[in-house]
Amino acid sequence: MHVVCPHCDTVNRLPPDKPALAGKCGHCHAALFEGEPLPLTTERFLRHAEKGDLPLLVDFWAEWCGPCRVMAPAFAHAARALEPHVRLVKIDTDREQALAGRFQIRSIPTLVLLRGGHEVARTSGAMPAAALVGWARQHLGP
Repeated sequence: MHVVCPHCDTVNRLPPDKPALAGKCGHCHAALFEGEPLPLTTERFLRHAEKGDLPLLVDFWAEWCGPCRVMAPAFAHAARALEPHVRLVKIDTDREQALAGRFQIRSIPTLVLLRGGHEVARTSGAMPAAALVGWARQHLGP
């Protein structure tokens, strides 16, 4: 499995016989999983989506959005529950307008689940952590 480092964006090969949560980047030696959502720019997002094998759960949000701020702790909790099987990332729609346009984001918060760089599922609106985790697992399958 190829995992993109959340710190230096180096693509790392993670052997299947080693525990993923113990994985370290071969370049910067930082942990590959920290159980926290990863804020990304468009350039970094493309690297994670195109070079990594992990599904991405993307939170399209904005700082001024009340429901986005309310959902932030639930999204952080979901990151702890879903890693190392899913990487949770945050895209600020005000700063990354082209990427938001590419995904046709019309309302925020919008969650987009990607596998292999392709959209698997989408939902809009804030949700609690348990519902968020259940929604992601339902669409990723076993």
